[in-house]
Amino acid sequence: MTKKLLFLFDTDPVASVFDTVVGYDGGADHIIGYGGVDTKNVGALVDGCIYTRGPKEKQFTAIFVGGGSMVAGEAVFKAVKKRFFSNFRVSVMLDSNGSNTTAAAGVALLAKAGDLKGKKAVVLAGTGPVGMRAAAMLNIEGAEVTITSRDQSRADAAAKAIEERFGFLPKAVEAKDNAARAAAIKGAQVVFGAGAIGVELLAEADWKDNPTVELIADCNAQPPLGIAGVEATDKAKERHGKIVIGALGLGGLKLKLHRECVGKLFESADKVFDCENIYALAKELA
Repeated sequence: MTKKLLFLFDTDPVASVFDTVVGYDGGADHIIGYGGVDTKNVGALVDGCIYTRGPKEKQFTAIFVGGGSMVAGEAVFKAVKKRFFSNFRVSVMLDSNGSNTTAAAGVALLAKAGDLKGKKAVVLAGTGPVGMRAAAMLNIEGAEVTITSRDQSRADAAAKAIEERFGFLPKAVEAKDNAARAAAIKGAQVVFGAGAIGVELLAEADWKDNPTVELIADCNAQPPLGIAGVEATDKAKERHGKIVIGALGLGGLKLKLHRECVGKLFESADKVFDCENIYALAKELA
């Protein structure tokens, strides 16, 4: 029986243990991880994947592009796809920093909890991989999206990158502290917290009496949580009249989605999983 081989191309120095474990749970028989992968060295790795098995066996080889940087991951992902031609290809997935699967899980659960079309959505700390992907997915749902950053230039650069990749330009707002972020969510119906571990983006007082906020998701599971007053285990729980989702509340769907994507990589040799179809799958699973 042909073994299912998953190759991790990680842009960080060492291949991710997390992605390795979830890859096995997703159905891979063997996982081979490479760290320090970039656009200069990935070509030879791809060649090893596409030239070693016949057409009927190629579906049992797949590539997962990961690492902490979405910018680096997107560049490697693009280089991988560019190497393919004719039937010399294998399935490939991009999930740098878990950004596609994490953002997809959070937005899919928000969409399940309430209609997002026409709603004003603010992605706090929206310049990181998860925040930028969440912004794109909220736009897919028809929301009017704003991203925040502690620095205006970073917010503007992220907004431009989102426009280049997804074809829409979110509003970019500088919000240096909790007070500025509280001001940024005034008039919004949806709040998505995508900050770094251990950084509080909003105090509970900043959102609990906000009359317009309806839906909140926070991706930070490690105290202090990104949005105070939201418990990590919350999953569409009502707090202060709002529906809230915590990091562990969305984490179950994130892991299920990650595993499902890995399993689907081996269904054929031409699967390509990135933001849009990962989000579509998340909505099916939510």
